[in-house]
Amino acid sequence: MAKYNLEPAAVPAVKTRHRIIKTKLPVPESLEIFNKLKQFEPQSMMGQPPVIWDHAEGIYIFDRWGNKWLDWSSCVLVANAGHGRREIRKALKEEIDRGLLGTYVFVHEKRAALCEILTNLSPQPENYSTFLLSTGSEATENAIKLSRTYGHKKYGRKKNIIITFEHAFHGRTLGAQMAGGLPGLKEWIVNIDPDFAVIPFPDGYRNTKISFSAFLEQIRERNINPEQICAVMSESYQGVGPHFFPDDYAREMGKFCRQHDILIIMSEVQSGFGRTGKWFCYEHYDLTPDLICCGKGITSSLPLSAVIGRKDIMDLYAPGSMTSTHSASPLPVSAALANIKILKEEKLAENAARLGIILKEKLEGICKKHPDTLGHVFSRGLVAGIQAVKSGTKDPNPELALNINEKCFQKGLLMFAPVGIQSSCIKIAPPLIINEDALLEGISVLDEACTEILG
Repeated sequence: MAKYNLEPAAVPAVKTRHRIIKTKLPVPESLEIFNKLKQFEPQSMMGQPPVIWDHAEGIYIFDRWGNKWLDWSSCVLVANAGHGRREIRKALKEEIDRGLLGTYVFVHEKRAALCEILTNLSPQPENYSTFLLSTGSEATENAIKLSRTYGHKKYGRKKNIIITFEHAFHGRTLGAQMAGGLPGLKEWIVNIDPDFAVIPFPDGYRNTKISFSAFLEQIRERNINPEQICAVMSESYQGVGPHFFPDDYAREMGKFCRQHDILIIMSEVQSGFGRTGKWFCYEHYDLTPDLICCGKGITSSLPLSAVIGRKDIMDLYAPGSMTSTHSASPLPVSAALANIKILKEEKLAENAARLGIILKEKLEGICKKHPDTLGHVFSRGLVAGIQAVKSGTKDPNPELALNINEKCFQKGLLMFAPVGIQSSCIKIAPPLIINEDALLEGISVLDEACTEILG
């Protein structure tokens, strides 16, 4: 777990177009708030750089003591359209003034509008539909439920196995963590469902077996017959990296699943809504998912998620038997409609694709300066990760990742705490509205921080 220094320290003043640092960090006056949280909130909510957010605008985060950070976190890949967008605030105010704050699953007009828009983003809109929920974990749980129901109803209880991947993160609820590939998150469960089979992900760095034959070998070793598999579920990119599928692997996986009537579940919770330079990350692969889990960037603000899937799967449950209290709640739906309009009109996926080329090139340049300790860059669009490793190895170095992250924070560049294997990945995810000037300034800050720490 990340442990940032909470002792206020004098840091060099910063004043540029995109950053202002004018106090000690953490701000001494902010400690009262951190102490209150320590008293009244579980420690699990701590672990991020010690800044008290006051307001946020576009690509910037502000505290109330005059500091301004260039944001490379996007609220953990939520604020794709930027923070505090005027259009989203306007849509929310209009809904608040209407007085429609909650609807349960009674129908309101904007719910129909959003379901239509999201369904039209699917591979085959005429054959897909959309189920609106609240969180990415909830979307994952419903995808698991639907895929197993599909297998049971069509083939009987024998078609029950769900293949997932090592190091995957699918959420924090029971089913989502059993499906995930991080053993440390499963210790509390004790009795793991044996019909979740977790196999290595072909990241091409720590696991160099990137041929689909490795997938087939893994299920054979587990004595799994393809006819027992109801679904293969994966993040479109693994958030711990980001780790992307090799194109050939994804293509062969798709063919295998079609051959054996295995559902393909792609989680776009982190990767959707333009983040990788396409609307959905799976579009980079020659792959057609049966179920698509969405969240985070769907609103650039309020909690909302969705499962977009084939109608024959989505309609397996009768009216009233697959719902959620806050499904399609009016405020998040209004935010999503405004957000998607921004993403489309401002061509933010295209901006991510264009700037992603620059980001990857510059990050690889930083790593070349420190080849023994910055092991690898994973990058596509406006999401990237640098693996911090122990000198001359591929072993994770969480202390180094945290030191670089904290140094960037002190210089006015804000990222969320390192992620991945032993929290050793420095994750980069700016809002998709970032321009080249701001991106280059952020890269220069990261470069400076690495040089100061690594020499």
